[in-house]
Amino acid sequence: MGVNENSGNPHYEPKKEASRSIKSGDLLLIDLWAKLQKANAVYADYTWVGYAGEMIPENYLRIWELVKGARDAALNFVRKNYLEGVRIQGWQVDSVARDIISREGYGEYFVHRTGHSIGEEDHGNGANMDSLETKDERLLIPHTCFSVEPGIYLNDFGIRSEVNVYLNDSEVIVTGEPIQKEIVKILQLS
Repeated sequence: MGVNENSGNPHYEPKKEASRSIKSGDLLLIDLWAKLQKANAVYADYTWVGYAGEMIPENYLRIWELVKGARDAALNFVRKNYLEGVRIQGWQVDSVARDIISREGYGEYFVHRTGHSIGEEDHGNGANMDSLETKDERLLIPHTCFSVEPGIYLNDFGIRSEVNVYLNDSEVIVTGEPIQKEIVKILQLS
């Protein structure tokens, strides 16, 4: 979990010696990934954003809406094209999300690919949603899973929304629904 300025580091890892209590007014970026402890288990990998308080600051809400819009546009692109039988390359999904964020002036703050393959490893061996690092031209194929996780990382905070997508023969399934629609208000702190 990255809190406040640590949420602005997309690869932040909490350290025991640097821990502190969450307080009112804190923004929380919660990134969770896990799988069952059994053979052939596939990972789940989700990121949600919360705010410790009632009144979420406007700058958090503005960035959240932009990230959520990029996430949803990428999901809609995959749904539309997959269901129409159009071949989709990983880089194309990244471009959809990245273009939305860039048009609003935050492109330089979206510093990682839009998503990665998910399998028995959290970052699997299939197509990545990437036009930033590698321009992944591999196809999204049936019976695979991947993340869609655009983010904007500023000096004092960051916002990311991560969902997982499974492609079966005829559907695009977003796993772990409901997906996050707004910043979660965390109202009671002890």
